[in-house]
Amino acid sequence: MNGPEAGAAPGVDGLERGRVLPRFAAPTRWVHGATAVFTIVCVLSAAVLYNGTLAVAVGHRGLVEHVHVYTGFALPVPLLVGVVFRSYREDGRRLNRWTARDWSWLRRRTRRDGTLQVGKFNAGQKANAALSVGSIAALLVSGLTMWFPQLAGIAWRSGATFVHDWFALAFGLLAVGHVAMALRDPHAMTGMRTGRVPLRWARREHGAWARELAGEPPLVPDPPSSTSRDH
Repeated sequence: MNGPEAGAAPGVDGLERGRVLPRFAAPTRWVHGATAVFTIVCVLSAAVLYNGTLAVAVGHRGLVEHVHVYTGFALPVPLLVGVVFRSYREDGRRLNRWTARDWSWLRRRTRRDGTLQVGKFNAGQKANAALSVGSIAALLVSGLTMWFPQLAGIAWRSGATFVHDWFALAFGLLAVGHVAMALRDPHAMTGMRTGRVPLRWARREHGAWARELAGEPPLVPDPPSSTSRDH
């Protein structure tokens, strides 16, 4: 695992050692933390409901089912509450803004070496956010259809069960992958926990964003992503 000084971007001198940048405001960190807690509860309760061995070991199926359902209904709430805050809305706009550089980043094998400078969020983080929000929406709609049978006929309820089961599996795997990637980057985890990250890490992982905060002019746009070094 690389230390704070490993992989620093070229041209960064020793004066930047120990300096930090503000990365996430409190609303974004609160939304992320609350969503993470609700997701963990949903995944664990779903595992108990769908796995016979776990169901027998835990028991109280009715209670577990209610915990799962109401936690699932609460899952989108932090995302909606966060919209009240400007800092959260700005992070949302950045996550929803895809550029040619993002597609180039996805195709590069050397995407994490700092040579292709990206903004506050890289393409992997943007894709994770889009898939997570889409999955939560699909799980909420299908869950409502299952929990309130009077809303639709049996054919719709059967389809909702199918959609809910597969989206739940996909969302669970997405969450596990997200945690695994976070564990590989302690500075990214620190940024979400404290709101601050080392400047040298920011220059390496999110160079364009670091330059933006430092008031430095943007770099010349990268060559088209079809160049040989993108493959």
